[in-house]
Amino acid sequence: MSQDITQPKQVSTARKVFAAILDFFFIFIVGGYVVAQFAGGTTEEGFELKGGPAFILFAIVILYFIIFRRYLGGTLFQRLLGAR
Repeated sequence: MSQDITQPKQVSTARKVFAAILDFFFIFIVGGYVVAQFAGGTTEEGFELKGGPAFILFAIVILYFIIFRRYLGGTLFQRLLGAR
């Protein structure tokens, strides 16, 4: 008796890279604006972070990728673009 074992589809590298770029910009802009709101770093052009608030944003970006990929089955744009 033979079972039909299907191999998972390979996702193109370009799609993975595109998803990672979109994820980075998304979390950088959203996270940066939220941190700037709390730290008083908003400007007319957007936000400006230095020192501790910049470090917090850096940590948020790293944690976004770790938590979403490891525990939630992929980042937002990996899921939207099917790049998991």
